[in-house]
Amino acid sequence: MSQNLLTEAAREVRRHDHDRYLSALFAVPEAREELFALYAFNHEVAKTAEVVSEPLIGQIRLQWWRESLDGLFAGRPRRHYILPVLARAAEEGRLPRAELDRLVDAREQDLEQRQPQTLTEFEAYAEATGASLLHAALELLGKAKGNHEGLHRAARHIGIAYATVGLLRAVPFHAARKQLFLPEDHLTVAGVDQAALFELQSQEALAGVVMRLAKRAHEHLGAAQELAPSSKDASPVLLQGSLARLYLKRLEAADYDPFNPSVGLAPPSRMPRLAWLNWRGRW
Repeated sequence: MSQNLLTEAAREVRRHDHDRYLSALFAVPEAREELFALYAFNHEVAKTAEVVSEPLIGQIRLQWWRESLDGLFAGRPRRHYILPVLARAAEEGRLPRAELDRLVDAREQDLEQRQPQTLTEFEAYAEATGASLLHAALELLGKAKGNHEGLHRAARHIGIAYATVGLLRAVPFHAARKQLFLPEDHLTVAGVDQAALFELQSQEALAGVVMRLAKRAHEHLGAAQELAPSSKDASPVLLQGSLARLYLKRLEAADYDPFNPSVGLAPPSRMPRLAWLNWRGRW
Protein backbone atom coordinates (compact mmCIF):
# COMPACT_ATOMS: atom_id res chain seq x y z
CA MET A 1 0.00 0.00 0.00
CA SER A 2 1.40 3.37 -1.05
CA GLN A 3 2.43 5.63 1.82
CA ASN A 4 0.51 8.46 0.13
CA LEU A 5 -2.76 6.51 0.34
CA LEU A 6 -2.50 5.77 4.06
CA THR A 7 -4.47 7.62 6.70
CA GLU A 8 -2.56 9.36 9.46
CA ALA A 9 -3.30 6.55 11.90
CA ALA A 10 -2.10 3.94 9.40
CA ARG A 11 1.11 5.89 8.77
CA GLU A 12 1.84 6.13 12.49
CA VAL A 13 1.24 2.42 13.05
CA ARG A 14 3.28 1.51 9.98
CA ARG A 15 6.16 3.61 11.30
CA HIS A 16 6.07 2.64 14.98
CA ASP A 17 4.23 -0.71 15.25
CA HIS A 18 4.91 -2.46 11.97
CA ASP A 19 3.91 -5.93 13.18
CA ARG A 20 0.39 -4.83 14.04
CA TYR A 21 0.25 -2.77 10.87
CA LEU A 22 0.89 -5.93 8.84
CA SER A 23 -1.64 -8.03 10.74
CA ALA A 24 -4.32 -5.32 10.45
CA LEU A 25 -4.00 -5.31 6.67
CA PHE A 26 -5.95 -8.57 6.58
CA ALA A 27 -9.06 -6.95 8.07
CA VAL A 28 -11.85 -5.61 5.87
CA PRO A 29 -11.28 -1.92 4.99
CA GLU A 30 -13.63 -0.34 7.55
CA ALA A 31 -12.38 -2.52 10.40
CA ARG A 32 -8.82 -2.00 9.21
CA GLU A 33 -8.99 1.74 9.80
CA GLU A 34 -10.47 1.20 13.27
CA LEU A 35 -7.64 -1.20 14.09
CA PHE A 36 -5.09 1.33 12.89
CA ALA A 37 -6.67 3.96 15.15
CA LEU A 38 -6.70 1.59 18.11
CA TYR A 39 -3.06 0.66 17.60
CA ALA A 40 -2.12 4.32 17.16
CA PHE A 41 -3.84 5.06 20.48
CA ASN A 42 -1.82 2.28 22.07
CA HIS A 43 1.39 3.73 20.69
CA GLU A 44 0.53 7.22 21.91
CA VAL A 45 0.06 6.08 25.50
CA ALA A 46 2.86 3.48 25.40
CA LYS A 47 5.53 6.01 24.46
CA THR A 48 4.68 8.35 27.35
CA ALA A 49 7.58 7.41 29.62
CA GLU A 50 10.01 7.78 26.72
CA VAL A 51 8.95 11.25 25.59
CA VAL A 52 8.54 13.12 28.89
CA SER A 53 11.29 14.61 31.03
CA GLU A 54 9.64 13.88 34.39
CA PRO A 55 6.82 11.69 35.75
CA LEU A 56 4.45 14.60 36.45
CA ILE A 57 4.42 15.58 32.78
CA GLY A 58 3.73 11.98 31.89
CA GLN A 59 0.80 11.86 34.28
CA ILE A 60 -0.62 15.02 32.70
CA ARG A 61 -0.27 13.46 29.25
CA LEU A 62 -2.05 10.28 30.32
CA GLN A 63 -4.78 12.30 32.04
CA TRP A 64 -5.37 14.08 28.72
CA TRP A 65 -5.99 10.68 27.16
CA ARG A 66 -8.35 9.65 29.96
CA GLU A 67 -10.37 12.81 29.44
CA SER A 68 -10.30 12.21 25.70
CA LEU A 69 -11.81 8.78 26.27
CA ASP A 70 -14.49 10.42 28.41
CA GLY A 71 -15.39 12.65 25.49
CA LEU A 72 -15.22 9.81 22.99
CA PHE A 73 -17.66 7.63 24.92
CA ALA A 74 -19.92 10.61 25.57
CA GLY A 75 -20.22 11.18 21.83
CA ARG A 76 -17.96 14.25 21.84
CA PRO A 77 -14.58 13.12 20.48
CA ARG A 78 -11.78 15.66 20.68
CA ARG A 79 -10.07 16.94 17.56
CA HIS A 80 -7.33 14.36 17.22
CA TYR A 81 -6.58 12.13 14.27
CA ILE A 82 -7.28 8.95 16.28
CA LEU A 83 -10.52 9.70 18.07
CA PRO A 84 -13.08 10.39 15.31
CA VAL A 85 -12.16 7.07 13.66
CA LEU A 86 -13.17 5.23 16.83
CA ALA A 87 -16.34 7.24 17.45
CA ARG A 88 -18.75 4.88 15.68
CA ALA A 89 -17.27 1.83 17.38
CA ALA A 90 -17.74 3.53 20.75
CA GLU A 91 -21.32 4.43 19.87
CA GLU A 92 -22.08 0.88 18.72
CA GLY A 93 -20.57 -0.70 21.83
CA ARG A 94 -17.66 -2.27 19.96
CA LEU A 95 -14.98 -0.36 21.86
CA PRO A 96 -14.43 -1.66 25.41
CA ARG A 97 -13.66 1.30 27.66
CA ALA A 98 -12.30 -0.93 30.43
CA GLU A 99 -9.55 -2.32 28.18
CA LEU A 100 -8.51 1.15 27.03
CA ASP A 101 -8.38 2.37 30.62
CA ARG A 102 -6.23 -0.62 31.47
CA LEU A 103 -3.76 0.30 28.73
CA VAL A 104 -3.49 3.84 30.09
CA ASP A 105 -3.11 2.66 33.70
CA ALA A 106 -0.33 0.26 32.73
CA ARG A 107 1.62 3.08 31.14
CA GLU A 108 1.30 5.14 34.30
CA GLN A 109 3.23 2.33 35.98
CA ASP A 110 5.99 2.90 33.43
CA LEU A 111 6.49 6.38 34.86
CA GLU A 112 7.36 4.81 38.21
CA GLN A 113 10.10 2.71 36.56
CA ARG A 114 9.17 -0.13 38.88
CA GLN A 115 10.80 -3.43 38.02
CA PRO A 116 8.53 -6.49 38.37
CA GLN A 117 9.60 -8.54 41.38
CA THR A 118 8.23 -11.91 40.29
CA LEU A 119 7.05 -13.79 37.21
CA THR A 120 3.48 -13.13 38.34
CA GLU A 121 4.07 -9.35 38.28
CA PHE A 122 5.91 -9.61 34.97
CA GLU A 123 3.03 -11.45 33.32
CA ALA A 124 0.45 -9.15 34.88
CA TYR A 125 2.22 -6.25 33.14
CA ALA A 126 2.38 -8.24 29.89
CA GLU A 127 -1.33 -8.97 30.16
CA ALA A 128 -2.21 -5.33 30.85
CA THR A 129 -0.16 -4.03 27.93
CA GLY A 130 -0.59 -6.90 25.47
CA ALA A 131 -3.76 -8.86 26.15
CA SER A 132 -5.90 -5.78 26.83
CA LEU A 133 -5.07 -4.47 23.37
CA LEU A 134 -6.03 -7.75 21.71
CA HIS A 135 -9.30 -7.93 23.62
CA ALA A 136 -10.16 -4.43 22.39
CA ALA A 137 -9.17 -5.33 18.82
CA LEU A 138 -11.40 -8.41 18.85
CA GLU A 139 -14.37 -6.38 20.03
CA LEU A 140 -13.73 -3.85 17.26
CA LEU A 141 -14.09 -6.77 14.84
CA GLY A 142 -17.45 -7.62 16.39
CA LYS A 143 -16.15 -10.44 18.57
CA ALA A 144 -17.74 -9.50 21.89
CA LYS A 145 -16.60 -11.62 24.81
CA GLY A 146 -19.96 -13.19 25.56
CA ASN A 147 -20.24 -15.00 22.22
CA HIS A 148 -16.55 -15.49 21.59
CA GLU A 149 -15.13 -16.42 24.97
CA GLY A 150 -12.70 -18.94 23.46
CA LEU A 151 -11.24 -16.31 21.16
CA HIS A 152 -10.74 -13.90 24.03
CA ARG A 153 -9.11 -16.55 26.19
CA ALA A 154 -6.77 -17.33 23.31
CA ALA A 155 -6.11 -13.61 22.82
CA ARG A 156 -5.12 -13.30 26.47
CA HIS A 157 -2.40 -15.93 26.01
CA ILE A 158 -1.27 -14.45 22.69
CA GLY A 159 -1.14 -10.96 24.18
CA ILE A 160 0.99 -12.12 27.11
CA ALA A 161 3.32 -14.05 24.79
CA TYR A 162 3.71 -11.18 22.32
CA ALA A 163 4.35 -8.65 25.10
CA THR A 164 6.85 -11.03 26.73
CA VAL A 165 8.76 -11.38 23.48
CA GLY A 166 8.72 -7.61 23.05
CA LEU A 167 10.17 -7.06 26.51
CA LEU A 168 12.90 -9.65 25.89
CA ARG A 169 13.87 -8.08 22.58
CA ALA A 170 13.87 -4.63 24.21
CA VAL A 171 16.37 -5.52 26.98
CA PRO A 172 19.21 -3.51 25.34
CA PHE A 173 16.94 -0.48 24.85
CA HIS A 174 15.72 -0.55 28.45
CA ALA A 175 19.21 -1.25 29.83
CA ALA A 176 20.53 1.83 28.02
CA ARG A 177 17.88 3.82 29.92
CA LYS A 178 18.93 2.13 33.19
CA GLN A 179 15.64 0.25 33.32
CA LEU A 180 14.78 -3.42 33.78
CA PHE A 181 11.45 -5.04 32.99
CA LEU A 182 12.55 -8.62 33.74
CA PRO A 183 11.46 -10.23 37.03
CA GLU A 184 13.94 -9.36 39.76
CA ASP A 185 13.73 -12.74 41.48
CA HIS A 186 14.75 -14.52 38.25
CA LEU A 187 17.72 -12.21 37.76
CA THR A 188 18.85 -12.61 41.36
CA VAL A 189 18.67 -16.41 41.35
CA ALA A 190 20.53 -16.55 38.04
CA GLY A 191 23.24 -14.23 39.33
CA VAL A 192 22.80 -11.53 36.69
CA ASP A 193 25.10 -8.55 37.20
CA GLN A 194 22.67 -5.67 36.77
CA ALA A 195 25.45 -3.05 36.80
CA ALA A 196 27.11 -4.82 33.87
CA LEU A 197 23.73 -5.07 32.19
CA PHE A 198 23.32 -1.30 32.41
CA GLU A 199 26.71 -1.02 30.68
CA LEU A 200 25.17 -3.07 27.84
CA GLN A 201 27.35 -6.09 28.57
CA SER A 202 25.88 -9.44 27.67
CA GLN A 203 26.29 -12.34 30.10
CA GLU A 204 25.49 -16.02 30.18
CA ALA A 205 23.33 -15.70 33.28
CA LEU A 206 21.04 -13.27 31.46
CA ALA A 207 20.60 -15.70 28.58
CA GLY A 208 19.33 -18.28 31.06
CA VAL A 209 16.65 -15.89 32.33
CA VAL A 210 15.63 -14.94 28.79
CA MET A 211 15.39 -18.63 27.86
CA ARG A 212 13.06 -19.38 30.77
CA LEU A 213 10.80 -16.44 29.93
CA ALA A 214 10.82 -17.38 26.25
CA LYS A 215 9.73 -20.90 27.11
CA ARG A 216 6.95 -19.41 29.19
CA ALA A 217 5.85 -17.44 26.12
CA HIS A 218 5.85 -20.71 24.13
CA GLU A 219 3.54 -22.21 26.75
CA HIS A 220 1.10 -19.32 26.36
CA LEU A 221 1.08 -19.77 22.59
CA GLY A 222 0.42 -23.47 23.02
CA ALA A 223 -2.52 -22.73 25.30
CA ALA A 224 -3.89 -20.23 22.77
CA GLN A 225 -3.60 -22.78 19.98
CA GLU A 226 -5.75 -25.23 21.92
CA LEU A 227 -8.39 -22.58 22.61
CA ALA A 228 -8.59 -21.13 19.09
CA PRO A 229 -6.60 -23.13 16.53
CA SER A 230 -8.24 -21.26 13.65
CA SER A 231 -10.50 -18.28 13.06
CA LYS A 232 -10.65 -16.58 9.68
CA ASP A 233 -12.59 -13.57 10.97
CA ALA A 234 -10.28 -13.02 13.95
CA SER A 235 -7.00 -13.71 12.16
CA PRO A 236 -6.11 -9.97 11.79
CA VAL A 237 -5.75 -9.99 15.59
CA LEU A 238 -4.63 -13.55 16.36
CA LEU A 239 -1.85 -13.42 13.74
CA GLN A 240 0.22 -11.62 16.37
CA GLY A 241 0.75 -15.07 17.84
CA SER A 242 2.49 -16.17 14.65
CA LEU A 243 4.74 -13.13 14.84
CA ALA A 244 5.62 -13.99 18.43
CA ARG A 245 6.69 -17.46 17.26
CA LEU A 246 8.99 -15.95 14.63
CA TYR A 247 10.71 -13.77 17.22
CA LEU A 248 11.04 -16.69 19.63
CA LYS A 249 12.85 -18.62 16.89
CA ARG A 250 15.19 -15.67 16.47
CA LEU A 251 15.90 -15.66 20.20
CA GLU A 252 16.59 -19.38 20.19
CA ALA A 253 18.94 -19.07 17.21
CA ALA A 254 20.80 -16.33 19.09
CA ASP A 255 21.20 -18.60 22.16
CA TYR A 256 18.78 -16.31 24.00
CA ASP A 257 21.22 -13.41 24.04
CA PRO A 258 19.07 -10.26 23.70
CA PHE A 259 22.19 -8.27 22.77
CA ASN A 260 22.70 -10.34 19.63
CA PRO A 261 21.99 -7.90 16.76
CA SER A 262 19.78 -10.43 14.97
CA VAL A 263 17.25 -10.39 17.81
CA GLY A 264 16.25 -6.81 17.13
CA LEU A 265 15.73 -7.38 13.41
CA ALA A 266 12.33 -8.18 11.92
CA PRO A 267 12.26 -11.51 10.05
CA PRO A 268 11.94 -10.88 6.29
CA SER A 269 9.44 -13.74 6.06
CA ARG A 270 6.80 -11.95 8.14
CA MET A 271 4.40 -10.88 5.40
CA PRO A 272 4.48 -14.09 3.31
CA ARG A 273 3.92 -16.11 6.45
CA LEU A 274 1.02 -13.96 7.60
CA ALA A 275 -0.57 -14.07 4.15
CA TRP A 276 -0.31 -17.86 4.02
CA LEU A 277 -1.75 -18.33 7.48
CA ASN A 278 -4.55 -15.85 6.88
CA TRP A 279 -5.48 -17.61 3.62
CA ARG A 280 -5.75 -20.87 5.55
CA GLY A 281 -7.72 -19.19 8.32
CA ARG A 282 -5.04 -20.00 10.88
CA TRP A 283 -2.51 -18.11 12.95
